[in-house]
Amino acid sequence: MLELKNIRKYYNPGTLNEMCLFEDFNLTADKGDFISVVGSNGSGKTSMLNILCGSISVEKGQILMDGEDISGMKEYKRNRRIGRVYQNPAMGTCPSMTILENMSLADNKGGTYGLGKGVNKARKAHYQKLLGSLNLGLENKMDVKVGSLSGGQRQAMALLMSTLTPIDYLILDEHTAALDPKTAELIMELTDRIVKEKNLTTIMVTHNLRYAVEYGSRLLMMHQGQIVLDIAGEEKQKMKVDDILGKFNEISIECGN
Repeated sequence: MLELKNIRKYYNPGTLNEMCLFEDFNLTADKGDFISVVGSNGSGKTSMLNILCGSISVEKGQILMDGEDISGMKEYKRNRRIGRVYQNPAMGTCPSMTILENMSLADNKGGTYGLGKGVNKARKAHYQKLLGSLNLGLENKMDVKVGSLSGGQRQAMALLMSTLTPIDYLILDEHTAALDPKTAELIMELTDRIVKEKNLTTIMVTHNLRYAVEYGSRLLMMHQGQIVLDIAGEEKQKMKVDDILGKFNEISIECGN
């Protein structure tokens, strides 16, 4: 279980540009939840993910992982149990390294590094089997540098690498936004398969309302640092894209837009 309790977050505190994003913000992600998060720009979606992962600090509140307060835990330590895929495909892989080297690096996440070789060739067949499940032909390009791959291929690799070691939580930050429609569909199908196979508690921020409706067990809408919609179960299954658009319009009218 992941929890944010009574979170307060200010940007540029003590300056003319001071902005309070979160004030007593709360969120609980139960084990096995696949939460889709939508909301307008500036509503706090990515900041919420950054707080969970430890990329940014907070002024007040607790971040709990299975009941343990990890508020002061470094980001790299949290990442031993959290996998994250970013909007930019370049952020999840190392372009100057080969596919084999990238997979080996991900395979040693949370481990130690000595003066030995960084690539474990004994694991090559295992990596090829995993890459083969993507149906992108990457298993035959193990010595190709990742920087020469397409954005979709790199994002598929990033998703695979983020879940290569045992993790409990998967954080997806608009991970299909930079992809063409066909590739985005492939990545979403892959995401759904991995989440179900590994039973990962997942939080996915997306601007694609159809993905928010079709995927996941729970849907949140955020606005101005608050959760204004939280639905799950049968209600979530019945929701349509037009329902979310209607809520967006309702918020827009309330704000005088």
